Amino acid sequence: MSTQIGTLLVSSPEICGGRLRIEGTRITVNQVAVLYKQGYSPEEIADQYPHLTLAQVYAALAYYHANREEIEADLAAERLEAERLEKEYQQATGPA
Repeated sequence: MSTQIGTLLVSSPEICGGRLRIEGTRITVNQVAVLYKQGYSPEEIADQYPHLTLAQVYAALAYYHANREEIEADLAAERLEAERLEKEYQQATGPA
């Protein structure tokens, strides 16, 4: 039985903030893209998440490459939000 590539990635508002993710998991395309950009091969990414198949990793990477600007913008927004939250936390807890 063949797998339709379009069924490997899904998005739902109530899971992972609506970000595109691998079906049946909470692993987002963004997470896979970050590992790939850090130099991990698709096989190494699949090893990091043993519940993923290589086909799922390649589907996420294909989406990333086909929509690089969109994913890069989302990753940049995530970084800015993380920095904002870190500053907010540091201000709330005072100096170390």
